[in-house]
Amino acid sequence: MSRKNKWKRRRARPLRKLGLLILFLFSAFIVYRIFVPNGAHTDPEWKGMDKPIFFKDKVEAYSAAETGSSLSLPLPVIQEKLDQGARYEEGTGSVILATADKLVRVQVGQSKGTLNNAAFSLSSAPIEQNGVVYVPAGLIEQIYGVQIEEDKASGAVRVFMPGESIQHAAVEADKKGKTTPLREKDSIHSAILADLAPQTPLRILSSSGDWYYAQTNSGYTGFIKRSLVEVKDKAAVPKTEAKVLPAVEAWSSKKINMTWEAVYEVPADPDIIGTLTGVNVISPTWFQLADTKGNVKSKADPDYVEQAHTLGKQVWGLYSNSFSAELTKQAFAAYETRIRAINQLLNYARKLDLDGINIDFENVETEDGGNITQFMRELRPLARAQGMIVSMDVTPKSDSELWSKFLDRKALSGLVDYMVVMAYDEHWAASPVSGSVASLPWTEDAVNKILTEDAVPESKLILGVPLYTRVWTETITDGVTEVSSKAISMNKAQSILKQYSLTPAVSSDTGQNYVQYEEDGALKRIWLEDSESLLKRVELVKSLHLAGIASWSRSFASADAWTVLKQVNAD
Repeated sequence: MSRKNKWKRRRARPLRKLGLLILFLFSAFIVYRIFVPNGAHTDPEWKGMDKPIFFKDKVEAYSAAETGSSLSLPLPVIQEKLDQGARYEEGTGSVILATADKLVRVQVGQSKGTLNNAAFSLSSAPIEQNGVVYVPAGLIEQIYGVQIEEDKASGAVRVFMPGESIQHAAVEADKKGKTTPLREKDSIHSAILADLAPQTPLRILSSSGDWYYAQTNSGYTGFIKRSLVEVKDKAAVPKTEAKVLPAVEAWSSKKINMTWEAVYEVPADPDIIGTLTGVNVISPTWFQLADTKGNVKSKADPDYVEQAHTLGKQVWGLYSNSFSAELTKQAFAAYETRIRAINQLLNYARKLDLDGINIDFENVETEDGGNITQFMRELRPLARAQGMIVSMDVTPKSDSELWSKFLDRKALSGLVDYMVVMAYDEHWAASPVSGSVASLPWTEDAVNKILTEDAVPESKLILGVPLYTRVWTETITDGVTEVSSKAISMNKAQSILKQYSLTPAVSSDTGQNYVQYEEDGALKRIWLEDSESLLKRVELVKSLHLAGIASWSRSFASADAWTVLKQVNAD
């Protein structure tokens, strides 16, 4: 063997040793990664909170307060997780909670409150700490049907929602009493959140391969080997659905055909009701907000109700805010005045044997819209207790500050049995240009916006239609067209056609009959509301599967209007 080859062999030996060493270290690392668990510990982000609140594995930013029978939850958590409408009025320290069938008012520092206007006692009073209001947990369970558990050892509070499933389990017993790690991730190399003693209670949230994602009573939530867990019974928090009001259920097989009875100073003649063929609901404008204290003014007529019932028609008394922005601002800002209005209104309804209430609030400042929603939230459970149907009139969506933007239609749809979209006035009395009161394309668009943008169920939406039209007068002065209008009934419109021998023609952009003529040097224009346009509105109700139709107002109608509107219930 040459000297050169011997030198190469001697040089290769340390390289082989280095390679073997690297292979050994790599194998040891692999073995460690596979078989040797991580013993490091880490704390969850909520560690250090006094009384953390958990919904499943999520912890809230606010802690609970007090303990035991005095345990209380912060109002911001209630609002975020349970009820966006939960309300606090600082002036009187009032917390107002409302569901479909319960209205609760409690006050900070007081252990008595009201439930549906009846006095009741609390286990502890609501409190305020550092600007945050806390509501007794027992009351929250009673109102919202949640289940609240407090781990007194750690202070953790877990809230279980109605219908939520709870899979109970426990850490498997260990003969040597060794602890079992609850890890941050589903790997033995993940950090340890907690060392769990044998038989530690768990709630299994989910599973992932050989791991359970579980939570302890103290709120620690992480992964634990399935083989180290004993699965126990499964439970669920009871869930109670609000029952459909029998009065509403009765309408499920037919459409509502409502007309408003405009009542001013002179009571309406009950005998008129017999002429309203096909109408099954009448809404007289009987009630209105009288003052800033919430008092209700009534023009109701018991004979009218009796006659309607005799003829098989329901009566939904209309209550308005007098269309006064100032009265509305003051009367609906506080619980005391809102509840006064509600109680008086429902007292009238009970005495008159009304079937429902129709709410018509207009001319409201946008900033007061929340108070209107709150009024409806408080009215709903008390009206349900009387078996009363609650409907509310809303305008089509627009940028109008006083007539549209204050209405939270999406929220309101959950607080009423029916929502009536008053699909008029596309061109109002003082419009700077002439036009239809409610063209067919505009009407359909108004309805579809509320159905889609505000998610109002079609089964709740009623189409409000006009029984009037306007005669528009256009005069030209110094090259400028001046416009004025006058509302007229269907009969008056037909008499004008006869007087001037006018032949209507369909206006393609409105879908309505249209006429124009000259009088005293001025151009007169009328987009007719007649049997043809009413029939198209009836067909729209059917095609969109709406709850029905409502007409404003009875006194504007011609005799054939009722024949057409009756078809809303025709197959």
